[in-house]
Amino acid sequence: MDGEKLSRRKPRSDGQRNRQRLLEVAKAAFQAGETDIPLDEVARRADVGIGTLYRHFANRDALIEAIYRNELDRLAAAATDLASAHPPVEALRAWMLLFVDYIAAKQVIAPALNSLMCETGALYAASADIIKGTIDTLVARAVATGDIRPDLDPLDFLRALVGVSNVAAAPGWSASARRLVDILIAGSRPV
Repeated sequence: MDGEKLSRRKPRSDGQRNRQRLLEVAKAAFQAGETDIPLDEVARRADVGIGTLYRHFANRDALIEAIYRNELDRLAAAATDLASAHPPVEALRAWMLLFVDYIAAKQVIAPALNSLMCETGALYAASADIIKGTIDTLVARAVATGDIRPDLDPLDFLRALVGVSNVAAAPGWSASARRLVDILIAGSRPV
């Protein structure tokens, strides 16, 4: 019974802060090209003990997967926040700009993701479902208000942005993708 209570207990706020700090430090290390950073160095930079890191992440794979999921969760949560704060077409535009940031973050951690010992196919499939559902909802709202043509496939927005990101090795791809968001929105308006 005590074990059940412990497993259902809400995480402590300091534990949540430590977990978030570990994710931020590891992501920053990956962004800096430190894809092989040792876990004890991640803990040191996050100013927590190695035991704290292992309480949150059983191994390196768990940490890398958590970074990816955290970025995906932020993207999904942003759609709800944007939809409640902006008109539909502006919420769609703002979310697409965040999607560009998500692509950039995914590319940063891609080498680490590719090193996962577990199968990443299920992870990527789950993220694709979340992203597809989100863009479908945002586009449907914009169509309902007449701001976007009803004959568009919501996935075309994503395909265009992902296509631009495929040249991510080229300098300035992110700025190009951001300009493309405005071009896509303008081209999606009713005639």
